[in-house]
Amino acid sequence: MPIDHINLARVDLNLLVALDALLAERSVTKAAARIGIGQSAMSHNLARLRELFGDELMTRGPAGMQPTPRAMALADPVRVALGQIETLVSREQAFDPATAERVFRIGLPDSTEVLIGPALLAYVCEHAPGIRFRFYAAEGKGLLDDLDADRLDLGIGVGAFPGGQVHHKRRVLATDSYLVMYNARKVPVTPPMSLEDYVRLPHVLTSLRRGERGVVDDALEQLGLSRKIALVTPRFVAVPFLVAGAAVITTMHARLARYFAAQMDLSLSPPPIELPQLTTSLLWHASYDSDPAHIWLRDTIIRVAAEEREKTAKGPR
Repeated sequence: MPIDHINLARVDLNLLVALDALLAERSVTKAAARIGIGQSAMSHNLARLRELFGDELMTRGPAGMQPTPRAMALADPVRVALGQIETLVSREQAFDPATAERVFRIGLPDSTEVLIGPALLAYVCEHAPGIRFRFYAAEGKGLLDDLDADRLDLGIGVGAFPGGQVHHKRRVLATDSYLVMYNARKVPVTPPMSLEDYVRLPHVLTSLRRGERGVVDDALEQLGLSRKIALVTPRFVAVPFLVAGAAVITTMHARLARYFAAQMDLSLSPPPIELPQLTTSLLWHASYDSDPAHIWLRDTIIRVAAEEREKTAKGPR
């Protein structure tokens, strides 16, 4: 479609920057601070935006300012457009990781942080010393929301992400299976563990959501069985210590289980039930698709993840 230059020339593109900030912050004061202008100037920008789009865009409610349906529909196209403009006019035609200074905010579960965090940090410290990271706990719908609000640059998550939209870019980092992990000195079971022992022994469940149910419970239910859950924790890194100290078992991602078992002299067994495959994905907002630094980081994480996956590709003990 040809561009209407005359009509477009009447639009102050700075208003789109203001709109993006308003939608991210849901506050005139915070949006003004985000882009470095005064509160009155941001209020003036909101008035101009309302006139431009013929919509209130932001309305006051009990929980503060809320976007209208029209504003929500504009949010992602505006973010993508601004990202493309930023790339177009950027003075940095090439990104040099050896000299660049930048902070990247990454949302990820602690299981992924354990598996690839050390190798990623080591590589960046050696090859890109000006790059810094801020890791945040995030998963599922919350991870996508944080990407949309520009609270995160990248997300790493496990699962299918059914709430993902076309602007949520995704690259599969790894697929994995499950292993049962336990302390053989407290749980005298010889692998492969039987279904009878699996159901009889108390379990530690790692869940980032509330409740006492996971994929294991779904699989057992299909067999008319259930298990006893002794403890639920949202932290994968706590599980090997719990398993080492008590007569319990846990079912976790195979690569993570191999890593913990090797570090803490724990035993592993294939689960006696069929469980679905796990998929770990790298996610980002389309507005960062062409950002040279972002591309470098994505490529680096993909490479580091592949290298670490090869190191932990051995079978269970």
